[in-house]
Amino acid sequence: MSKKLIAILSVISLCIGVTGCTNKQANTNKTSISSERIENVNATITLGDNMSIEGNGADVEGSKVIINSAGTYSVSGTLSDGQIVVNAGDEDNVELILNGANISCSNSSAIYVKNSKNTYIILADGTENQVTDGGNYEFEDEATDEPNAAIFSKSDLFINGTGSLIVNANYNNGITSKDDLEIGDANISVTSVHDGIRGKDSITIASGNITINSQGDGMKSNNSEDEERGYVLIQGGTINITSGEDGIQAETNTTITGGDITIKSGGGSENSSKASSSWGTWGNPKDFGPQETTVEEAETASAKGIKAVVGIKIDSGNIKIDSSDDSIHSNGNVEINGGSINASSGDDGIHADSAIDINDGDINISKSYEGIEAETININDGNIKLVASDDGINAAGGNDGSSMNGRPGQNSFASSGNGTINLNGGKIIVDASGDGIDANGSIYMKEGTVIVNGPEDNGNGALDYDGKFEISGGLLIAAGGAGMAQSPSTTSTQNSVNIFTSLSANTLIRIEDESGNEVITFAPSKNVQSVVISSPKIKTNESYKVYTGGESAGTSSDGLYSEGSYSGGAELESFTASSAVTTVGQAAGGFGGPGGGRMPGQGGGMRGQEGMPQGEMPVMP
Repeated sequence: MSKKLIAILSVISLCIGVTGCTNKQANTNKTSISSERIENVNATITLGDNMSIEGNGADVEGSKVIINSAGTYSVSGTLSDGQIVVNAGDEDNVELILNGANISCSNSSAIYVKNSKNTYIILADGTENQVTDGGNYEFEDEATDEPNAAIFSKSDLFINGTGSLIVNANYNNGITSKDDLEIGDANISVTSVHDGIRGKDSITIASGNITINSQGDGMKSNNSEDEERGYVLIQGGTINITSGEDGIQAETNTTITGGDITIKSGGGSENSSKASSSWGTWGNPKDFGPQETTVEEAETASAKGIKAVVGIKIDSGNIKIDSSDDSIHSNGNVEINGGSINASSGDDGIHADSAIDINDGDINISKSYEGIEAETININDGNIKLVASDDGINAAGGNDGSSMNGRPGQNSFASSGNGTINLNGGKIIVDASGDGIDANGSIYMKEGTVIVNGPEDNGNGALDYDGKFEISGGLLIAAGGAGMAQSPSTTSTQNSVNIFTSLSANTLIRIEDESGNEVITFAPSKNVQSVVISSPKIKTNESYKVYTGGESAGTSSDGLYSEGSYSGGAELESFTASSAVTTVGQAAGGFGGPGGGRMPGQGGGMRGQEGMPQGEMPVMP
């Protein structure tokens, strides 16, 4: 029977290229869904105690509706304990319109796509739909553990429509496709005892409103056998994820080109250990954690916000993450080209085992163990603010295997001397209790503004590097303790001055040239004993005066003042920039602390940095 109704379906081609994070490229041509009127359906299925089918292509078998051929099927009504099964031909496309359907199954998937080429679940305009499975499944034989989700598909699965869908998964996953899973326009809410949404080959979110509450991962693509699959692509939509484990996990790449994404994983950053005495005791938050459910593979659990094995690429979007583990984590590379990222992390804010490239974007890491960590860190542009209880920016080299079996930040990130930091532009504001900027290798700065409010103690430094720190441009201000204070290298082409003096938090330090013109006026946010300043305004063989205290009528941004008059300060000392690095105040060097945040005696011993001979601790004027 033919029946007129308005639904959503049209087929367009998507060419998806996941690039930038890796030299490998994942390309796929798939069908997605847009809006179009469908005039005819093959069958109208009415659920209930006495189910009825008007049309062809579907049959009732007990409490099951079996769809066995290609076509469009409208489903409405309530099925209290039964199942919709799609078992069509290998080349059959099946459109399943949920038109006010409530489907529950006590011992299996509520919707089970056993066979088809593609299956489309369409949420009819203005309708509310719900699927629920039970806590115990009965399988066809002992050799299989599928289906294992409230909605389970062995073929490509597409979900679209302006109606709403509630998924209650009491056994394992909420929505699973063994192939590709694409969502557009839909309003979907998933509550699951394990993963929320899983597409083995890929997950693509084009648009829509998606809410996930999962005790496992929020979204997951886990094909590890094909380098062109196992990816997550988010192009738009509003996504809210609360997960016991990772918020978004991809076996290859995660790419975000738009959308509003909010993630809380592992109970959030407040769930991390806060003291070294409790390292290794980080566990699952209440009501989250591994369940006695059947999953496809044995996996190591973690609670990162966004995680990928190969690479993560963020081009745009608004991203908010509150994670007990790393907020953004890649076993390979991370590339950020734009967007807004706000992260609160119990471990690293942004971590890559290999390289992090930040080319643009607004990044605010309000809490972290280490703010940004990778073997190679390239910051070319963007606005970055971060707070870290240990190192702010750390180029350590190696890998971080942090998982739910150890404290975030406690697990190994093997140290090497290859860590490199390239500061080529942007504005970077660091608040670190450990080293502010730390490289096991070298640091190079060419452009940009870098302000570091480093440690107040003498066990770490605002700057810490094992190789060299060559600066050729930009503005650097690094304030912190004096015990491990380092300056840029004497091979730098831009001059620096390291001023040793005790300053209370929010006390001004100012440099003026011989004519009384401002070179820099700055107020550290902490109590410090060393302030390193490098500016193109500090010219070779020219003389300057340093003042402390007083007041500025200028405008302050992150402690850096611009314009406005200065008055009331006390002159500390005059100096002439006769070399690339000048020391002001009685500084005799101090204990050395090699890159990687190690304490004295752990591979470093004494450090006599260029221009700072070994000897007594600095005496503060």
